[in-house]
Amino acid sequence: MAEYVLALDQGTTSCRSILFSQDGSIVAVAQQEFEQILPFPGHVEHDANQIWDSQLATAREVLHTSGAELSDVKAIGITNQRETTVIWDRQTGQPVQNAIVWQSRITSDLCKEIESQGYTDLIQQKTGLLLDAYFSASKIKYILDQDEQLRLRAERGELCFGTIDSFLVWKLTAGTRHVTDYSNASRTLLFNIHDLCWDDELLQIFDVPRSLLPEVVDSSGVVGHADAELFGAEIPIAGIAGDQQAATFGQACFEVGDVKNTYGTGSFILMNTGSVPVESKNKLLTTIGWGINGEVTYCLEGAVFIAGAVVQWLRDGLQLIQDSSEVESLAAEVVDSAGVELVPAFVGLGAPHWDPNARGTILGITRGTNRAHIARAALDSVALQTCDVVSAMVNDLGEELGDLKVDGGASVNDALMQFQADMLDVVVRRPVVAETTALGAAYLAGLAVGVWKNLADISDNWVLDREFHSEYSGEQRAARSRRWQKAVARALDWTEA
Repeated sequence: MAEYVLALDQGTTSCRSILFSQDGSIVAVAQQEFEQILPFPGHVEHDANQIWDSQLATAREVLHTSGAELSDVKAIGITNQRETTVIWDRQTGQPVQNAIVWQSRITSDLCKEIESQGYTDLIQQKTGLLLDAYFSASKIKYILDQDEQLRLRAERGELCFGTIDSFLVWKLTAGTRHVTDYSNASRTLLFNIHDLCWDDELLQIFDVPRSLLPEVVDSSGVVGHADAELFGAEIPIAGIAGDQQAATFGQACFEVGDVKNTYGTGSFILMNTGSVPVESKNKLLTTIGWGINGEVTYCLEGAVFIAGAVVQWLRDGLQLIQDSSEVESLAAEVVDSAGVELVPAFVGLGAPHWDPNARGTILGITRGTNRAHIARAALDSVALQTCDVVSAMVNDLGEELGDLKVDGGASVNDALMQFQADMLDVVVRRPVVAETTALGAAYLAGLAVGVWKNLADISDNWVLDREFHSEYSGEQRAARSRRWQKAVARALDWTEA
């Protein structure tokens, strides 16, 4: 009998639903983009209702087009853009305002205020994170501080906070379940990753009422059932993980030292550090990868804010291309960027710089520069930012990287993956199924209901598509790195404090 798992992959720019079979292959997929709301520079919002509508539509489309019997769909796994903050009415399920997206810098000043009060070290010690507008806590405080009535309603228990996974589970279960998993909870700046609980001291620092918060559950385990009216039958919701942790799980990075990079809207490098959290000395994040049977696996993470989004900017902002898929052929028109460096610090820079005042810059332009050089420099920037994170990771751990597993939309770009191998001087390994974020959510859900018996079953499904080996000399690599670092230095601390 066929067994399937439905993965809901709620990303920063689109909602996807993918139906996976037991061997980890894709049976059907549907995707819808949704609006990016940009009220002013550095601030990004989403309409949470639009996200729900898009996610539900793609899920229904996949179940319809796949031809699978509903009785054979054993579970739903959810993976989501992390840190994006939604507050909604506990009775109606209606968001009180647009969601504040992880990319938004609107709470940078608020974070500086908290930093001035001397809480930085305490926050990092308890959460493994840096005090930054990237994470959820300051977003919650910002929303409640805008409206006295909202704060009163929150304190009365009338409102719910959640990252997008929580909002989707709430909607799927018709408001009966308000939960999040360990991985998403660990991205809020409110969760103690050592004691595995919401932390009273952190709640006080950020002035967040405990009544807003969801129950924290395992990443793999049945937490509720999708309402039968949505799909025609109840389906267990059995897996939840933030997108980057899900991708790490989908890449079968189960051994200490395993590393993956997901090239999505941003770029996120995670290393499995096992049952022990590793504190970074190089501005990386210590985060929870997943929780299974009450035991958590920790990861070290470096977050690059703008990766694939730079291609969207070439399309929508500069209009150099009409479709994102055209960027590879455009960049291939030139042998290299001809000295052009593009630093895509559109919303500041993430790891290892963590500079909210950095801004994007293009340097090295000459009269001979054309749109192909800019496209090539844009693609190169994705790999070069990854190199900065990996360098910090290696410094933290004191050992060299073995190889790098890659996934996400941009990983299908052979030229980019080759350049990544050239600059890192390691083997870059791409699996047959590049959509490992959704696959990880499916694995977590399927593991809970017996579609896969154990982690070894999942590892057996990992199949290599292609390996990329460095073709650069040490001198070539060092020269390009020096030029990139000069460009980054000019992008840092650009806006007025």
